[in-house]
Amino acid sequence: MSSRREFLEDAVRGAVAGALAGLPAATAAPSTLAETPSAAPPIPDSDIGSLYPFVRSQAVKGEFPLSFLQAEFKDLRAWKERARRTVFDLLHYAPPAVDPQAEILERTDHGDYVEERVLFNTTPDIRVPAFVLLPKATGGRKAPGIVALHDHGGFYFWGKEKLVEGASEHPVLTDFKRESYAGRSIASDLARAGYVVVVIDMFYWGDRRMVLADDPPDWRERPPTVIAERIAAFNRRAGESESLVSRTIEAAGFTWPGVMFWDDIRTVDYLASRPEVDASRIGCVGLSVGAVRSAHLAALDDRIKAAVVVCWMTSFPAQLQHRVVHTIGHTKLVPGLYRLLDYPDVASLAMPAALLVINGSRDGLFEPAGVQAAFDTLAACYAKAGRPDRLRTRLYDTPHVFNAEMQREAWDWLARHLAG
Repeated sequence: MSSRREFLEDAVRGAVAGALAGLPAATAAPSTLAETPSAAPPIPDSDIGSLYPFVRSQAVKGEFPLSFLQAEFKDLRAWKERARRTVFDLLHYAPPAVDPQAEILERTDHGDYVEERVLFNTTPDIRVPAFVLLPKATGGRKAPGIVALHDHGGFYFWGKEKLVEGASEHPVLTDFKRESYAGRSIASDLARAGYVVVVIDMFYWGDRRMVLADDPPDWRERPPTVIAERIAAFNRRAGESESLVSRTIEAAGFTWPGVMFWDDIRTVDYLASRPEVDASRIGCVGLSVGAVRSAHLAALDDRIKAAVVVCWMTSFPAQLQHRVVHTIGHTKLVPGLYRLLDYPDVASLAMPAALLVINGSRDGLFEPAGVQAAFDTLAACYAKAGRPDRLRTRLYDTPHVFNAEMQREAWDWLARHLAG
């Protein structure tokens, strides 16, 4: 006699067999138990592949919630106060106002202007190295001031020297200026044009570069004899270390852009304090990350009356598919900001200051549609503010450079809006 368990197993087998017997052969065939799964969706053509659809789905579509173009914002001053407060809050860095306590270390006569090498405070703890260029042909009058902002360029060995003439300039630096600035030292050119110009080393560049305890003397001291290969090796190391430095900063609770933007604001403090400067006529100019600095300085400080932004203007959502990898680095990211304001929305905080924005049509760092979208946003913001005449956006047939033609337009723009 079979056990109860055996009886139940036999009953189940019989029921299954009976059920299968009543089905068409094709349905009852064992192959139905291993049907071919539906084809997986194709992997998107993106630098982040299969992750792109999710990331893109999170990006803002249409007008950003805090954009001046939103219908709820009708008063420019009130909007600027609210949007600026948001930007400052998200920087997570707010050093107290401080006396610059400037110290002149050296003065050099360049004929048309005098160069001062100075140190001044941007926080109670940080003394920033800078050049101040003082034009001679001012007729005893106060001169307009310019904050000149150096680029990133993957070139960390020098910072402020990229924009200022040097008596014994290293050939590697000369080559860099030739490629990026048409061979010009733009801060020196502006001083000859009658501006008092200040240019600092951005955090992580030049005198503020990262030096490690076991670095060799040529990286620590930068002697004139340092060879090109050693400079290139330092720049590679610095580029590879940006992520670590950024993560370390964020682990300490603040942001890299916070340091960068506040140093530039405090530089305006110092420039405005100079007796040679007409503090009602201050402008700024920069290429690449210098353009990011120029846009944010004008956006966050009403003392800037005219700004030039060269080769860094785009709409962030357009960058996500392919253009982040070489474009949007740790120096530029303000966590959470781009759910509220697009980059051109931030730049429009400069209103009603005069803003010239120049990009290159062959600049591979930017999605062309994103550049045009940014230009359109800026134009709509300035029009809504009633000052379309204070904005000019231009696309040159160039790569990522600040060439001679661009410089001529930039200097004309600054002269027009900072004239006495």
